[in-house]
Amino acid sequence: MDKVLNIKNLSFNFGGLSALSSISMEIKKSEIVALIGPNGAGKTTLFKLLLGIAFPTEGEAKIFDRNINDIKIKTKIGYLPENHRFQGYFTAEQILIYYGNLSGMKNPELSRRIDELLKLVKLEEWKKTKVRKFSKGMFQRLGIAQAIINHPDLVFLDEPTDGVDPIGRKEIRDIMLDLKSKGKTVFLNSHLLSEVELVCDRVAILNKGVLIKEGLVNEIISETEGFVMLTSDLNDDLVNYLLLNYKVSLHGKNNFKFNSNDVVELNNLIDYLRKNGILIHNISKEKNTLENMFINLINKQN
Repeated sequence: MDKVLNIKNLSFNFGGLSALSSISMEIKKSEIVALIGPNGAGKTTLFKLLLGIAFPTEGEAKIFDRNINDIKIKTKIGYLPENHRFQGYFTAEQILIYYGNLSGMKNPELSRRIDELLKLVKLEEWKKTKVRKFSKGMFQRLGIAQAIINHPDLVFLDEPTDGVDPIGRKEIRDIMLDLKSKGKTVFLNSHLLSEVELVCDRVAILNKGVLIKEGLVNEIISETEGFVMLTSDLNDDLVNYLLLNYKVSLHGKNNFKFNSNDVVELNNLIDYLRKNGILIHNISKEKNTLENMFINLINKQN
């Protein structure tokens, strides 16, 4: 896979404080990568550094093997800011004409591109409608159309589904997947971890300006230990024995978690329960979510 973004030891100090500290990561072609973290972790700051809106104190970053300060790479980048604003008296078409002209696009190419994008974001029927009449979801989808009007190869999306209803979030996810299918790379910042889990290939977690974890989403959420067990009721003596001799955490008289992936230990536990007349109704590998993993990881850091 071609390398699209390469960040090495990127740091940013502001007012004597470290907003970002030695960030290093790579993003490859046709990936959807999420940057997640608590408020104030430095996510938007990192976006601003990579877009040339702010300048790093130390380190470097390259986009398409060019320094981020090289103005030539700007033609290959699209950007949706958080809480973006459009003047309400413009129509959807006029908004896209304006941003298309800023990107150097001219008719008839621009007109064709506007029609193509409005269809992609499901706003073709609203082409001539003033954007002050748009819902939040429509506003976000128009923002994405603005971000990709110049056919960018790398798209930065800052909270693209913020405040959008479930249907709108699904439509925005579909747009990101469509971009990926066309060989585009998407780097997004989001608080909605359930959305990230559904659409992203990889995730990078920031906390207090430090990159504390990075990897494939499927691998990160599989990093869990334990089996959830549903049994017949356990008496107090059995409960005490399990707590003392097995790695269990109790959730009720007939529901507990065995905190190990050791299959031999699991079978020993099953044998013990059966020996004591306990019926086993269900055993399942504990399912993790990106949100659970994220909360546990941040709690350990704080």
